[in-house]
Amino acid sequence: MKKSYKNAAIVVALLGLSGLFYQFTTIEKVSTETGYHIKNIDFCGERVPVEIVDVKERLDRELVVNMNLHSATTLIIKRANRYFPEIEPILKRNGIPSDFKYLCVIESALTNATSSAGAKGFWQFMPETAREYNLEISSTVDERYDVIKATEAACVYLKRAYAKFGNWTLVAASYNRGMAGVERQLTAQGVTDYYDLYLNEETSRYVFRILALKEIMNNTDKYGYVFSKDELYQPVKTKTVAVNANIDDLQRWALDQGINYKLLKWYNPWLIDTSLIVSINKTYNILIPTEGFKRK
Repeated sequence: MKKSYKNAAIVVALLGLSGLFYQFTTIEKVSTETGYHIKNIDFCGERVPVEIVDVKERLDRELVVNMNLHSATTLIIKRANRYFPEIEPILKRNGIPSDFKYLCVIESALTNATSSAGAKGFWQFMPETAREYNLEISSTVDERYDVIKATEAACVYLKRAYAKFGNWTLVAASYNRGMAGVERQLTAQGVTDYYDLYLNEETSRYVFRILALKEIMNNTDKYGYVFSKDELYQPVKTKTVAVNANIDDLQRWALDQGINYKLLKWYNPWLIDTSLIVSINKTYNILIPTEGFKRK
């Protein structure tokens, strides 16, 4: 019996080593392919100067990191199938390049995340900035959690930043550092390009993280992220109910709409209380799912 255990242990160890060997050779193969493709990459049509050594290596770092964050990257790709169709038309309508959807990806992984600093939602607005861009934050509503309204607000910021810098890469960096912060560093260092700036680590990595996710999400098969249509999260059909009066009990109201409170919150995360207070002349559009919520 002891000999059998010993033999079994040897087999397991050999299988483990072979698995590691396969993993390492697979990663090496992907890395080699990646090295070829990063010779030509752009952000919003603005070429990335990968012939500069530090630029190439900083991009490579983010590619290596993100293509090996298997669970996180898998979920991002699945969510993108649902949310990009909502985000892309808003960007287009506002004259914002489609590449900025990847900024949204690195900000929140396409979730209504909350940062340690208090930024919330897909676009990670801080409270004061949200209010500046006409997103309501009250005791019962936080529109930072409304992907449509938050994307519209982000577009206003991005257009203002482009009017200042005339360069989309600097606009992206300013979303992290702030317009004043980027402008201050450009002036102090006497340069005009993001790739020539020496910045704090977060902002220094920021655009490269966007580029890495863009590369991986546009070439999922190459990086080993292969999914059937059914595995991706599909857009869900909803109807809109316009509300211009207070709702004292959203739990009861949800039942009256033929759904439950869980679904109401799931599709309307900007409703942050069990009631809704509506200001004079204000109307809220509440989404009610019309499919995918009933048991078979």
